[in-house]
Amino acid sequence: MNDRVENTMIQEARHFETDLAVIGSGLAGFAASTFALNRGIRTAQAGNTGAVAYTTGYLDLLGRVHNEDVCPVTDPWQGLRQLRQSQPLHPMARVSEDDLRAAFREFTSFISDCGIIYNAPGQFNATALTPAGTLKPTLCVPATMQAGVDALARKARCVIVDFKGLRGFSARQVVANLKDTWPELRAERVLFPEMETGEIYPEVMARALEVPAHRQALAERIRAVVGDAEVIGVPAVLGMHNPDLVMAEMMRLLGRPIFEIPTMPPSVPGIRLREMFEQVFPQKGLVLIPQQKVDKVVFNADDLQLSLSDNFGPITIRAKAVILATGRFLSGGLTAAIDGIREPLLGLPVTQTASREDWYHLQYMDKRGHEIHRTGIEVDDKFRPLGENGQPVNDRLFAAGLILAHQDWIRGRCGAGVALASAYKAVEAVQELLR
Repeated sequence: MNDRVENTMIQEARHFETDLAVIGSGLAGFAASTFALNRGIRTAQAGNTGAVAYTTGYLDLLGRVHNEDVCPVTDPWQGLRQLRQSQPLHPMARVSEDDLRAAFREFTSFISDCGIIYNAPGQFNATALTPAGTLKPTLCVPATMQAGVDALARKARCVIVDFKGLRGFSARQVVANLKDTWPELRAERVLFPEMETGEIYPEVMARALEVPAHRQALAERIRAVVGDAEVIGVPAVLGMHNPDLVMAEMMRLLGRPIFEIPTMPPSVPGIRLREMFEQVFPQKGLVLIPQQKVDKVVFNADDLQLSLSDNFGPITIRAKAVILATGRFLSGGLTAAIDGIREPLLGLPVTQTASREDWYHLQYMDKRGHEIHRTGIEVDDKFRPLGENGQPVNDRLFAAGLILAHQDWIRGRCGAGVALASAYKAVEAVQELLR
């Protein structure tokens, strides 16, 4: 009885009035909220767990134009011009080059100002390391990874250090995959301070390195294996909330540059971004309701209403516009069943193959990719979702990110490009609507 009384006491209905509601806590949702805040738009953001924690921290614009391409794209801006000709329905084909440049500049500047420094977008892709030691093209990298890009470009003498008990990252694998292109690369393994036995985890290691004594102890162990290396690579564990400070301290202690390589997901660079947004957004006036699924959206004549709940009771958000940034299958923006793929929140029509049998080709590594990865909802040039009749479902409804059809971000190496481009244009359209 007492438990029921106590549970009843903490239940409290909450109501928020705002201009824009963002549904989704992935990269597109965070980008939409960033652009909205920068334009003085009152914003609330809610959504189930997004996929940011599963990212490497790299922000890819475009790495491949055609599925059968072998060589990665060096100049992504030139690649975009080709993309507009070959895939005119691709979400980024609807966005001008100037707007895409502006979106990347604004987003990376915002992140850098909030404490995780990124390089500004340039004309060419950088070549960065993956957790497996392969190479990938990307436009923007965190400052903690820039020294690795530079060392790879000049084939510097480098040692990759990993840690006993750490799964999902192997210095020997990195070296083995790069030995032909990077001869001056070698691997070493050390014990992480106070985690010498058993399995260890990147997130725990990163939080440990927020403590100066742990940095000092780790630097002593790395110094013992550095040898004549000019630069040191480590898995991405250089702090959680102050990675640039941790990196600078490690560089001072080691007397040479150090850089991070992403680990297998969930990875620290993605968790850093998620925790940074969750900390910074409320400080900037955004109403943030993380880790909660929106149950219902009702459109009225002059506004709309979102319904959801958490452990403290029901929540209502009333807004003038909404951006749907719920992603695809991993984050629940789309669901797949025996009879097809659907969008579960609003029941929007989903562009998909006629038969479930056509979702995949026979070979997993088929160069054509798989049709299921091009599944999604249709939008117009203002990024308003379209109904079965080809008209906007509602003038107050917009969409951004991987839920959009006609893009295979996996093959195209364009996940951040799709997220930032569509969020930028959706917020632009929201701003026009609010006027």
